[in-house]
This record gives sequence, C-alpha cells and structure tokens, in this order.
Amino acid sequence: MYFYWLNLIGIFFFTISGALAARDKKHYHDYFGVFFTGFITAIGGGTLRDMMLGAYPISWLNDENILISIIIAFVFTLLFKKYIVKLRRTLFLFDTVGVGIYTILGVQKSLEYHVNPFAAVILGLISAVFGGVIRDTLLNEIPLIFAKEIYATACIFGAVLFVGMLYLKVDPTVAATISMSLIIVIRVIAVKYKLALPKFDKSNETID
Repeated sequence: MYFYWLNLIGIFFFTISGALAARDKKHYHDYFGVFFTGFITAIGGGTLRDMMLGAYPISWLNDENILISIIIAFVFTLLFKKYIVKLRRTLFLFDTVGVGIYTILGVQKSLEYHVNPFAAVILGLISAVFGGVIRDTLLNEIPLIFAKEIYATACIFGAVLFVGMLYLKVDPTVAATISMSLIIVIRVIAVKYKLALPKFDKSNETID
C-alpha cells in the first residue's frame, strides 16, 4: 500500500511539473496543451518501463486512480498557479520530488518482475526521467538528462542504494524513503552549488 500511494504522489508531482513547464512556453496558452504536457510527463516514464517489462495492461490503463491523480494535479495547478509560480524554483521542486519517487518505484516494480538488479536500476532511471524527456522534447527544450546538471546520476545513486538495502534485508518502506531522500538531496545540492559531471569536450582532441 505504501508504494501504491507513493505512485499516486509521484504522478501528482510530475503532472504539476509538466503543467508548469508548458505554462512557461508562449505557444501553450490553451488548457488542453497544458493538461497534455502534464499528462505525458506523469505517465511517460512509467509507460515505457511497463512496456519493457511486459507488464500489461499498462498501469495507468488499469488503474483509474492514476488518471484521477493527474486530473486533481491539473486542477490544483490551475486554481493555485498564482501562488505556485511565486515559489522559488517551483518547477525544479516538483520535478525533483517526482524523479526521486519514480526512480524507486521503477526499481521496486522491476524487481517484482524478477529482472536482475542492474536492469532494475536502469529501469528505475527510465521511469524517472523519460516523462521529462518527452515533456522537454515537446516543448522544444534540451532534456535535463542531457544538460550539465547532475540529474540521471542522482537517480542511479538512489537506485543502487535501494537495491543494496533490499539485499541487506532492510525494510522496503525504510529503504525506499532513505533512497528517495538521497536522490532529492543530491539534486538540491548539485543545483545549489552548480555541481556537474565533467564534460565530454572534443576541443582537447588532436587530429593525426
């Protein structure tokens, strides 16, 4: 039940993240454009994960509560957008929490389908970031996974920690909470102090 409610919370945060991102683009004035962007952000990564796992029907097609969570998040964004946008870096906040939650949910579901731990970590990453990749592509932005910020790396650290704690027989609820918190903390620290991985810079290459 913990992971089920965690999934709905992650959907809620990702929907708001997508809706806020769409709102910031001048060509997205109508409600449908904002709703669709929030919707695809919320279900994109989980849909791809389920397809790769062969987990049919896809979770949001089988559970009306997921769609209800998306609708509630969309309405919440419309009603309180004036207050939400006043908060500093709100898009970053909602996206970071969603990424933290969905990484661990992706790993958890993958392990339930008996994939190997390495694949579970990758599927956790896919669950977390690909909704955002689709969102950014639709909005003609460079996806965050390709940006200089520490983004996917934080997900991998959290996913590996979660798998390790499960291997050590730590309670799944405790393991999930700690691992999600690690992802969020890494993202916040990385953005605050502008930490990034080294660039793959071709300027230093020599041509024979």
